[in-house]
Amino acid sequence: MSQLDRDAKGVYLITVTPFTDSGALDLASTDRMVDFCLEAGVTGLTVLGIMGEATKLTIEESRVFVRQVLARVNGRVPVVVGASAPGFAAMKELTDAVMDLGASGVMVAPPSSLRTDDQIVSYFQMVGETLGAQVPWVLQDHPVSTGVQMAPAVILRILKNAPTCVMLKHEDWPGLAKLSTIRAAGEKGEIQRVSILTGNGGGLFLPEELTRGADGAMTGFAYPEMMVDVVAAHARGERERAHDLFDAYLPLARYEQQAGVGLAVRKFLFRERGVIASDFVRKPGPKLSAQDVDDIRFLVQRQERRLRQIE
Repeated sequence: MSQLDRDAKGVYLITVTPFTDSGALDLASTDRMVDFCLEAGVTGLTVLGIMGEATKLTIEESRVFVRQVLARVNGRVPVVVGASAPGFAAMKELTDAVMDLGASGVMVAPPSSLRTDDQIVSYFQMVGETLGAQVPWVLQDHPVSTGVQMAPAVILRILKNAPTCVMLKHEDWPGLAKLSTIRAAGEKGEIQRVSILTGNGGGLFLPEELTRGADGAMTGFAYPEMMVDVVAAHARGERERAHDLFDAYLPLARYEQQAGVGLAVRKFLFRERGVIASDFVRKPGPKLSAQDVDDIRFLVQRQERRLRQIE
C-alpha cells in the first residue's frame, strides 16, 4: 500500500468499529463496512479514531481490527491509523505494528496535559522522533475532544519542525480563519505544503472549508457518499451543486453530531443501511430512545425527498 503524502485529497472516512450485540469485535461486519465505504467512493479510510472507540479496545483488539481492515482493503485505498497514546512507547509499538501490516500512515492528537505553546511544539517534535523518518503522520487538531488549543502560529511551528508530518486534520470550531491562515502560509512558501483534510463533525462546514482551501474531508458520517459527492462537485467548480447536495443531508448530519449520542446515531444508521449487524456501543456509551429512533427515521425520509428534488 502506498504511503500517505502531502498531496492527499478527497474523503478519508473515519470508520466505526463494529461489535456484536455482546460487545465482541464483529469482523464480518468490518468486511461489509469496508466494502460499503469503497463502493461509496471514499479516497481512504481512517481507523481507531475517537469515533472508532479506540480507547475502548485492547491492544490486541486494535491489531486484529486494523489487520482485518487492511486485508479487506487490499491496497485499493490508503488507510490511516489513529496512534495517539498516553506514552511514546505505546505509540511506537502500535505504529510499528500497523505499518508492518500495510498502513499508509498514522494520526496523532495532543494529550490533554499540554498547557503552553512550547509544550505543544516540543511534544510533536518528540512524536516525529518517536515514529521515525519512514512513517508519515497526520497532526490532529481537535480541541473539543483533547482540550488543547493550537493557534495557527503553533501549528505552523510544528509543521516547520516535522518533515514527516504530511497532513493536518483540521477540526477546530470555529476554524475557517485558521484554515485560511495555514493554507496561505503554504502558498507563500513559509512552510512546505501539507494536505489539509477537515473533520468538523460529519463535515458540518465542508463546503465552506473546501472554498477556504481544504483538500477534502477526514471525518465520519453514516452517508459517506454525501461527502464524496460534495468534494467532487466542488473540484469541478460546481459550488452551487456542492451546497445543494450538502443541504439535503445537513439536518441528519447535525442530528448525528449531538454531543454524547452521535456515535449511537451513526451506528444505528449503519445498521439500518445493512452495513453492520449491530449498533452496539461499548461502555461508556449512549443508547438511543424510541423517540430518538423516530427522529432519525423522519429525518432520513426528508433527506430522501430533498435528494429527489435536486436530482
